[in-house]
Amino acid sequence: MRRVIVWRHGETDQNAAGVYQGHLDSRLSARGQQQAEQAAALLAQRRPARLVSSDLARAAGTAEALAEVSGLRVETDPRWREIDVGQWQGMRHADVVAVHPDVMDALDRGEDVRRGVDGETVADLQRRARAAFDDLVATLQEGETAVVGTHGLASRALVADVVGLSYRQAWLSLVGLHNAHWAELVEHRTGWRLEVWNAGVGPSVGSVTDR
Repeated sequence: MRRVIVWRHGETDQNAAGVYQGHLDSRLSARGQQQAEQAAALLAQRRPARLVSSDLARAAGTAEALAEVSGLRVETDPRWREIDVGQWQGMRHADVVAVHPDVMDALDRGEDVRRGVDGETVADLQRRARAAFDDLVATLQEGETAVVGTHGLASRALVADVVGLSYRQAWLSLVGLHNAHWAELVEHRTGWRLEVWNAGVGPSVGSVTDR
């Protein structure tokens, strides 16, 4: 059976400060780099056949930690990027809540509201991420594993789409992946199933999800 490990990037300074990143090309903090290296040591034991990543520095840098210990090359693809948060990019979460309380209430209810006025909806994100997933899976041989370096909301949205959960179900039932933690999708004869969620090297205390 083929397997895809969906791996969220390590912590950034923006994560720690509660700042929406979206397509902001932020880099790993010192803590995030350490998280990535610790996770990479475990993931290398899975002997992945492919290593792909969002082209944003925080995800690509996380994937590079695995490349260094696995011998694989990181293949970047912008379709694995985080959701575009539009005008929220660079804003603190608390400020967004203060300015757009109605939008935040809708998000808390699991509604797929467009982020930051002119950003993406989760449906937009799922279309591009699922296309990237399908292209990746088509290259895997039986029994092979691929690792995808991506982002908080992107990971949850993709997993939901692959296993047939509505976005609302996933939002209300799955906590976001912690920094440098991962989910595992495994192929069965009836389709893809979620086998592991939020695996990693200990708890990522204080990490900010889905931003």
